[in-house]
Amino acid sequence: MLDIKLIRENPEKINELLKRRNPELSIDNIIEIDVKRRKVQAQADELRAKRKKDSQMIGELKKKGENTDAVQAEVKLLGDEIKALEEEESKLDEQQRDLLLHTPNTPDETTPVGTSEDDNVVVSTWGEPTKFDFEAKAHWDLCEEKNLVDFERGVKLSQSRFTLYRGKGAKLERAIINFFLDYHTNEQGYEEILPPFMANAQTMTGTGQLPKFKEDMYKCENEDLYLIPTAEVPVTNIYQGEILSEEDLPKYMTAYTPCFRREAGSAGKDTRGLIRVHQFNKVELVKLCKPETSPEEHEKLTEDAEKMLQLLELPYRRVALCSADIGFSANKCWDLEVWMPSYGTYKEISSCSNFGDYQARRANIRYRDKETGKVNFVHTINGSGLAVGRTFAAIVENFQQADGTILIPEVLQKYTGFDRI
Repeated sequence: MLDIKLIRENPEKINELLKRRNPELSIDNIIEIDVKRRKVQAQADELRAKRKKDSQMIGELKKKGENTDAVQAEVKLLGDEIKALEEEESKLDEQQRDLLLHTPNTPDETTPVGTSEDDNVVVSTWGEPTKFDFEAKAHWDLCEEKNLVDFERGVKLSQSRFTLYRGKGAKLERAIINFFLDYHTNEQGYEEILPPFMANAQTMTGTGQLPKFKEDMYKCENEDLYLIPTAEVPVTNIYQGEILSEEDLPKYMTAYTPCFRREAGSAGKDTRGLIRVHQFNKVELVKLCKPETSPEEHEKLTEDAEKMLQLLELPYRRVALCSADIGFSANKCWDLEVWMPSYGTYKEISSCSNFGDYQARRANIRYRDKETGKVNFVHTINGSGLAVGRTFAAIVENFQQADGTILIPEVLQKYTGFDRI
């Protein structure tokens, strides 16, 4: 969440940055409640000081053998007033926290200003869009023809937008996961994590999924547990409520998990194939670092995700998301978009975001400076390395051949055991 101290000191600047996201956003209500809360706190402090003074007076009067009934009655009244003010302060604290939890992060100054995804900026491309000298097919048709994904039975087993991989399709999906994990850990220095696939409300709140996006998640009935929408949630929260030493940073972590998203607002979008489904596999990259190194670490993480696309020989581009399109908790985001011939355009396959200290404040993840001993919030960064189902779809489409076969990228062949489908 945003730093209330920063809001108090720079309200005009915070409002100006938030309005880059959405002209209707404002921290005015937060400031209004903060003023009330601090006023109530000051009143309570004043009465506590008076109660303390009067209590001391009672002791002195008793020593002198004088009657203390009047002073004791006043102290009791003061206690009642203090209790009422404390209750009011507690309610205002809850209101302020709720508003802060619903307020998105401020965009970084380097984030392009825009009003929609149309204002996102393509900053680089790698490879050339795949061209065919035959009539190419969409991945959903190829998957059905070759029995790689059984879309119909996936729906029968669950509901729409759930898939069933089988045969060489299941093996290719697993190969992609293993390749990503091996490269991230062996070549890029990430620690492999296998976290729970369910998380409690506190954990979901720490990374910004709750309370804002409750409707987009699957909740376990009668339990304080949600199916995770991304490994970002449990992995970032591993150090929730802890103080790390400076020597512990930076932390590089990677995790494979299935991801579950209801995506209530996405009706009608990408209804065919593997691009937008309710359950999908993903390998996530997560970093915890010191504030001064987060821009560099963000760039390195993005390059680590890009390396996967390069090794798979998949054409892609890097896009700087504008202020209106970055994620709720992010202050800066690079999207990696892979070329999808069936769409005739690029589709998102990874979002690499820097959150500054926004998530760390919510999850209370801090570190102690070794020189000053001062405790500071870490910065958190994450990105998909990559979304596996979309990688699968991109391989199937970009590596299809005129004879109907699908080549397997060379780096995956030792994992699949076959070089084509």
